[in-house]
Amino acid sequence: MTPDNIRSQRLSLGANLGVAVAALAIAAIVVLGLDIGGWVLVVVLGLALYLAGILFAAGRVEGKRAARDRMWKTLIYSACILAVLPLASVVWTLISKGFERLDATFFTTSMNNIGARDAGGGAYHAIVGTLEQVGIATLLAVPLGVMGAVYLVEYGRGRFALTVRFFVDVMTGIPSIVAGLFILSFWVLIVSPIFNDGRPQYSGFAAALALAVLMLPTIVRSTEEMLRLVPGPLREGSYALGVPQWKTILKIVLPTALPGIVTGVMLAIARAAGETAPVLLVAGGASAINVNPFSGNQMSLSLFVFQQAGDASKYAPARAWTAALTLVALVLVLTIAAKLLARRNQLTR
Repeated sequence: MTPDNIRSQRLSLGANLGVAVAALAIAAIVVLGLDIGGWVLVVVLGLALYLAGILFAAGRVEGKRAARDRMWKTLIYSACILAVLPLASVVWTLISKGFERLDATFFTTSMNNIGARDAGGGAYHAIVGTLEQVGIATLLAVPLGVMGAVYLVEYGRGRFALTVRFFVDVMTGIPSIVAGLFILSFWVLIVSPIFNDGRPQYSGFAAALALAVLMLPTIVRSTEEMLRLVPGPLREGSYALGVPQWKTILKIVLPTALPGIVTGVMLAIARAAGETAPVLLVAGGASAINVNPFSGNQMSLSLFVFQQAGDASKYAPARAWTAALTLVALVLVLTIAAKLLARRNQLTR
């Protein structure tokens, strides 16, 4: 058999599995025999030994070039698995611990008149608060963010556009507590007394304003990047047919970039739904149901999780886990619905 025929062969699956088993066995003997670590170190050392073994075995059968390719492919697959493991662990922990209070009572009652020794209580008031606050924040932030991105991409030139882009970048990194303090000092302490007989008024609307401040830079930046990805010939073809610029943006550019814009909006909504500090500062939280976002304290799911996680009651952790699971499921449902709606535009059918 010639060397060319030898190098055209493929390492069998049995040989591959044998190298893996031998590597793990040697790693377990070394680590556990010397008592220098646990199963994590066994896996890490086993992976290193497997890479060395597969490089040697594949080099003898497939050649050095194919052996290096197989080694790097193994490293890429291993990195992918390592990236997915924490996510899978979080999801499994969330589902396993949140399933305990996943009942009708949790979704139909509030924490009003629920003491530390009461096993009941639910997050209905927090769900209502989250939906109202995030909904109002979305109505405020999405039009402003999209129009701001359209200005930066289609019209923005010169120093003013650079200034706007700079402050959008700065706002992207501000802590959420800063947005809460801004709305507290501006809306709660200055504006709300005008409508409340001179007294500051905590409300869900104030929390929505703080969340809108946090959502705005994310929407602007993501929409701007999506608009820049729209091919220039689409615009030029529209202009050549005599279509004005505003109609080209409305009928051609925005529908083409809509799936990416929706993704950016959903990222902003997910961040807003999980914020706790702004809601605590300007909405205050409440144990009873308040469906009026413009008057009185209001709860949110993230704030509910925060309060229940720090509660001394033995029933509180189960409520916190179920509320966290509800929040994640709510964001997931909204994301899927938005993606399905985005696919219905004419240019992506």
